[in-house]
Amino acid sequence: MTSTPHDRTDESLIALHRILRATEHYARKLAQAAGMTPAQLRVMQIVDERDSATPKTLANQMGVSQATVTTLVDKLVGRGLVERVSSQVDRRQINVVMTAVGRTVLAHAPDALQQRYVLAFAKLADWEQAQLVSSLERVAFMLDAQSLDASPVLPTGEIWEGTGSE
Repeated sequence: MTSTPHDRTDESLIALHRILRATEHYARKLAQAAGMTPAQLRVMQIVDERDSATPKTLANQMGVSQATVTTLVDKLVGRGLVERVSSQVDRRQINVVMTAVGRTVLAHAPDALQQRYVLAFAKLADWEQAQLVSSLERVAFMLDAQSLDASPVLPTGEIWEGTGSE
């Protein structure tokens, strides 16, 4: 039996809805387990991987504005998970570093949804990866979302709004 264009439209909307529901489910699980958002977790992961990171580095790696990173870091600093320290090289530069509490919270946080995606994506053939990226970029364009702040984190809303709020 062949799918009609109408059936394919419904199938694509169902797939999008499933993706959104998966990200919402993960965000709730993360909030319950670690008390943070996926974007806050990603900030902590980057800082932990690098030992320290500037807000500009975080913004560039996450694909969001520095204002969004500032809001995310403010919340993490407020919880004692990271701290801002002056650079040893240039005192005008501020670095974000993990605290001992932050390392403990990070070690007990549930596996990120995007980590599952990254592992599955890496197993795809090169042509499949290129096709999937192209298709997802096309969907973002169809939703007029190409200019929104985005990151390699599967968030529910805070980055889309560009506020960094929970």
